[in-house]
Amino acid sequence: MTDEMTNRNPNLDPLALPLNGSALIEASAGTGKTFTIAILYVRLVLGHGQSNDSPLQNLLPPNLLVVTFTDAATKELRDRIRTRLTQAAEVFSDAADRLEPTPETALIHKLRDDSYPDPATWPDCRKKLLLAAEWMDEAAVSTIHGWCNRMLSEHAFDSGSLFKLTLETDQSELLDEVARDYWRTFVYPLPPAL
Repeated sequence: MTDEMTNRNPNLDPLALPLNGSALIEASAGTGKTFTIAILYVRLVLGHGQSNDSPLQNLLPPNLLVVTFTDAATKELRDRIRTRLTQAAEVFSDAADRLEPTPETALIHKLRDDSYPDPATWPDCRKKLLLAAEWMDEAAVSTIHGWCNRMLSEHAFDSGSLFKLTLETDQSELLDEVARDYWRTFVYPLPPAL
């Protein structure tokens, strides 16, 4: 995140946002939402700021949920998180001190320097980050409707729903049917004079 982005969003510090509970990141296009989500993901994988007995320790992609609105955003978000995990792993490498931070990695360098100042901890951090990057194909990064559909399918018996559900993306037929039903129910019975 550039200084310009930080100055425009003085209240949004991806290194200070709480990792417990749910978080909504809502902003206009191009303001750094995807960047912020990817940094939060890196922090979760590292167990940043958590005690050793915290349930937020040793999280991998199958244990994390990221929800967005569109299918295109889902793919981009998954790719950007994987890229950020790989970049973070490089920042935690032995050669990292010889690398000059880029605008993309400056925040990760800050995370490392402020929260993991002992280079002896870096190999473990790097290992966690690389493992998470490898597991990104298993990550729960999906649209809201995709996640709901997945949960209904995985828990069909518990939810009392059908085992074979299909997700309707084109609802035009359904809307036509509802309009016809409404017409038959409320308009047909009206007197012809109307």
